Amino acid sequence: MDFLISNAYAQAAGAGAAPNPLVSFLPLIILFGIFYFMLIRPQMKRAKEQRAMISALNKGDEVLTNGGLLGRIDDIADQFVTLEIAPNVTVKLQKQAISAVLPKGTLKAS
Repeated sequence: MDFLISNAYAQAAGAGAAPNPLVSFLPLIILFGIFYFMLIRPQMKRAKEQRAMISALNKGDEVLTNGGLLGRIDDIADQFVTLEIAPNVTVKLQKQAISAVLPKGTLKAS
C-alpha cells in the first residue's frame, strides 16, 4: 500500500534574513512619542507657566490659593507670601500654594 501514498519529507530550513531590531522596537518608540506629546510636554508647559506666574507676583496682587483662599498679597519673601484674607487677618503661605492671579477688583465683587 505504500505505492499509493507518497512520502513527505521536511525541507531544509533556509538561511532567512535576520529581523531588523528597529522593527521590533518600533511600537515601543511610537508609544513613547505619543506619551511625550500627550502627557509629558503639556505638563512641562504648565509647570513653566506656573513658575513664571510665581516669579511675577507683586505686592497688592489678588490671588487664589490651592486651598481655595482668596486674598491680597501683603508681603513677599523668597519662599513665602503673606496674604490678607480679611481686614487685619493675614496668612503666611508658600509661593507654590498660589494657583492663580486674579484680576484687580475681584475681592470687592465677592
